[in-house]
Amino acid sequence: MTHAEVTIQITPTPLPSMPSWMGEVAAFAQVLTHTGILKTIQDQVRFARARFGHYDLIDCVAVLIGYILSGEPTLLSFYERLAPFAGAYMALFGRTRLPHRSTLSRFLAALDQTCVETLRARFQKDLLARKPFPSLGGLFDRTGKQWVVIDEDGTRQAARQRALPQTDTLPAPHRRFDQVCAPGYHGRKRGEVVRTCTVVASDTYASVARHVWRSWQWDYRGELRRAITAITSYATPLGLSPASMLVRLDGLYGDVATLLDVLSAGLGVITRSRAYHLPEHPMVKQTLARSPDHVSTHETSHMQRSLYDCAPVPLTPTGPEMRLVIATHAGTSADPAVGIERDGVVYELFVSTLPSPAFKASDILDLYLHRGSFETVLADEDEEQDADRWYSHTPWGQEFTQILAQWAWNIRLELGQAFSPSDLRTTEFAPTQEIEAPTTDEDEPAEAPPPTVTYGPPQWARPSFTHGFSDSAFTPQPDGTLRCPVNHPLYLQERRPERDGSLRLLYAARIGHCRSCPLRSQCQESSATLKPRRVSAVLWPQGTSRSDSSPFSEAASVPCASAPVLWRDWPRCGIRRTWLKIVRSQTIDLESSSPLSPSPTKAPTEKIFTRAERAHWRLSWDQRLTRNARPSDAPRLVVTLHGLPATFARSFGFDLLATA
Repeated sequence: MTHAEVTIQITPTPLPSMPSWMGEVAAFAQVLTHTGILKTIQDQVRFARARFGHYDLIDCVAVLIGYILSGEPTLLSFYERLAPFAGAYMALFGRTRLPHRSTLSRFLAALDQTCVETLRARFQKDLLARKPFPSLGGLFDRTGKQWVVIDEDGTRQAARQRALPQTDTLPAPHRRFDQVCAPGYHGRKRGEVVRTCTVVASDTYASVARHVWRSWQWDYRGELRRAITAITSYATPLGLSPASMLVRLDGLYGDVATLLDVLSAGLGVITRSRAYHLPEHPMVKQTLARSPDHVSTHETSHMQRSLYDCAPVPLTPTGPEMRLVIATHAGTSADPAVGIERDGVVYELFVSTLPSPAFKASDILDLYLHRGSFETVLADEDEEQDADRWYSHTPWGQEFTQILAQWAWNIRLELGQAFSPSDLRTTEFAPTQEIEAPTTDEDEPAEAPPPTVTYGPPQWARPSFTHGFSDSAFTPQPDGTLRCPVNHPLYLQERRPERDGSLRLLYAARIGHCRSCPLRSQCQESSATLKPRRVSAVLWPQGTSRSDSSPFSEAASVPCASAPVLWRDWPRCGIRRTWLKIVRSQTIDLESSSPLSPSPTKAPTEKIFTRAERAHWRLSWDQRLTRNARPSDAPRLVVTLHGLPATFARSFGFDLLATA
């Protein structure tokens, strides 16, 4: 029973609602056209199939892009929502008719490797050309050197198939997974079929490359070599050397052979090793015999690991040497899931090319075990792209669509950053660790007290790599304190004699002053840090210089490795979610001089064949493309997207509608 002021009425005339994802598809079509991606796929990714009708590869690509962005559970549900707006949808991509579902399936089933690899090459070229973020993030070690971390993750997944009867009265069962899955292991934790996936993801951008399910036995070394090629090509446009690209390999790649593949390309690497013969090496035994270099406690599981930082050991009798970090912990009654147990102690091996003291043993362990910057992105990526979705039951059709899905992911990042620009995030990955001078237990003979040393003026530290105020910006005061640029005091905390004969003075401010300081973002690396600003100065004895004051002059020239390890990256999940929330909640208007829904079937007219059509001559690429192209005299279609700012419109060539 409704109120008298409210009237609910019904009309027999159907008026379908606009799908929520149509606005994002329209935005993608504009971006693909504005950046030339659509033209590149149309002209360079070519595939000819017999009995293809009026359609070309670009028609199927347009349908797949919408299916990927829509998130519809099945292709049938996608076509049902798209049917009332089929003409307008294809007009966004410059095409006329919408291919049928069966046409799309036959197209994916007929794709070959050449076409897929051509599309992959165009995808990687576009990835390197894009710069959605103003600057590059990365990992900054204790000396301030920049590293770009690349995560290489390989996954194998077994699946059980439905049991089917096999008798003489029935034909052999036809499994659709036979072409896209490898035979599985029938022992413990068995599965009739196995799928594999290799993902290469950057800590500062999107995935560099994505290799998807394969039908044959997984060639993990071949997949790794392809990933190495992509990573190397990724470093060149960034102006970085391959040695600055740090590849974090999954434990599946812990063999010596895979490490040699990475080292031969000149890339940095960190991984868990399965070379359990290394603890028997004489140098490693000497390291294990002494006290551990560090004891690490996991924050959540509270597991304690004793870390031993070994000298570089050879991987093979004639092979290269790598830094080895051994983590030990007490064994349990069950066999260890990772590592090897000897005499009640579990040994875990980590090998890396990261130098010391830029990275301590604890840094290497945390860097391998910490996947917080990758796990959330990979989880969202799998949820959005639905990696388990079967677009095609052929290997190349499945991989063709997965490349388009990864392309859509990258463009979503760019659109999200353009819609709601975010700032570079700085995380203190590992705190500052002061370098302690080695101590000896030997008694030194008593000597006469040294003469009084007169020091020269203070030499302030150079500007920090965090781009804050340099130490020289803090003015010394007669009472022995310093004054910061906003006139807050810094007090002397420590007077530390160094081994090279100098005297280091350490000053620190009060955290209460730093929290309310209006210039904190310009002074410290992060406005959320819990530590106050610190300043250091070095005093040299009068009449000496840094080169002749101590026999440790060569060691003193090494950059100080007491700075924290910083992780700088751009938010990816938040900007994508903001973009999806806005673009799917705003109204989209379609205006056309012709009806958007399919018109009633007209009376057929006589078809006049040309001699080439009658003889079934092969069509040229241009002729194939023009069969379903939108004609120049087609009705004009105006699409209006609401809720997007003017800066966004100017970035991607949208026409801006003037508001009253």
